[in-house]
Amino acid sequence: MQENQLYSKVSVYLNSLASMEDSNYTNLFTGKKSNDIILRLDPSQVIDDDFLGARVSWINEVKTDTTHSRAFVLKIRKADKRRILRPYLQQIHTVFDELEQKKKRELKLYMNINGDQNQNRRWRFVPFTHPSTFETIAMESDLKNKLKSDLESFLKAKQYYHRLGRAWKRSYLLYGPSGTGKSSFIAAMANFLGYDVYDIDLSRVLGDSDLKLLLLQTTTKSVIVVEDLDRFLMGKSTAVSLSGVLNFMDGILNSCCAEERIMVFTVNSKDHIDPAILRPGRIDVHIHFPLCDFSAFRTLANSYLGVKNHKLFPQVEEIFQTGASLSPAEIGELMIANRNSPSRALKSVITALQTEGDCRGSVDVGRRLLDGGSRNSTEDSPDHSGIFSKENINAIKDIKKLYGLLKLRSSRKAPSFDLTPGQRDV
Repeated sequence: MQENQLYSKVSVYLNSLASMEDSNYTNLFTGKKSNDIILRLDPSQVIDDDFLGARVSWINEVKTDTTHSRAFVLKIRKADKRRILRPYLQQIHTVFDELEQKKKRELKLYMNINGDQNQNRRWRFVPFTHPSTFETIAMESDLKNKLKSDLESFLKAKQYYHRLGRAWKRSYLLYGPSGTGKSSFIAAMANFLGYDVYDIDLSRVLGDSDLKLLLLQTTTKSVIVVEDLDRFLMGKSTAVSLSGVLNFMDGILNSCCAEERIMVFTVNSKDHIDPAILRPGRIDVHIHFPLCDFSAFRTLANSYLGVKNHKLFPQVEEIFQTGASLSPAEIGELMIANRNSPSRALKSVITALQTEGDCRGSVDVGRRLLDGGSRNSTEDSPDHSGIFSKENINAIKDIKKLYGLLKLRSSRKAPSFDLTPGQRDV
């Protein structure tokens, strides 16, 4: 039920042959540059190749029945088969690896289709060209560095995970209000890792077994995304059960088919999520995406307006200190609309904060690193669980004018950044 990886390598190899231009039927595509023309195999197309003095032929077959399966048929003269077959296939592997090294891997965004359309091929893809990077997202620099370090550690941890008898995968929970940058962060992760993205729409999943099939048909070096998990589970708008979600996250199939993958789940709030979903092993890292604070605002101003400092910044900071806040998406849209005038953009943000900003926002009062042991012990081990977040405040809107210059600290502390195995909320 999984795609043959050799099929993909043969496709790349054949598309690189000069004999493609001699074919009677070839699909033409534009490349990344406007003047690039790319040749691609056509269904039922025959491609000839020479290897060690022998002539071979490839036929690109596409069945028109309900399976819509694809296959390459290799034809070799019987007298040449034993002599060239194995070295020829090895040559395909070698050429594929060389081509992959020469070009930056073109990432893909996969979307699941309705199960009743085609059971054998549940995924369709488009080029993944999202421009988001860790440099463009509005997040504190130290938190970005911790996350980048966590991902880099994962990339180098294959032998470590296998020594532990665990699948080489890592899972993240992104939680926070809408518009706080969760989707952009996922795109930044994919671009940073060079991984494809599989975006699972639970409303299109027929049931628990169908969800397993989708996981089975993903490939290595991929980010598997389930957005708005809380909405689906609470609204019962999917045929997938809680048990199916749990097995998808760390069941026996997950252990076999989630190798070299990142799994990401997003929710607006953890309050109504079953604790079984949040336990270590199913979710390794929790990342809180709060509404905008002044630090994030400065990052947005630099990205959207090219402004690192401005005479209006103290006024903006003062308003943030009252507890008023907007989402990064809301502030970003105001800046885009007024991008030709930084002063006008900042004034529009000030007006919005004064009239529409509420007390959902948080003020950066610092984060603590809570380790069960020494810090070095967690940095040396790539297999750590953790929670990345900020501490929150409860600003009192009715008296914000009186206490406008005060930074209010909440008596209820939000989860901190915990890298120790066996994560916990504190």
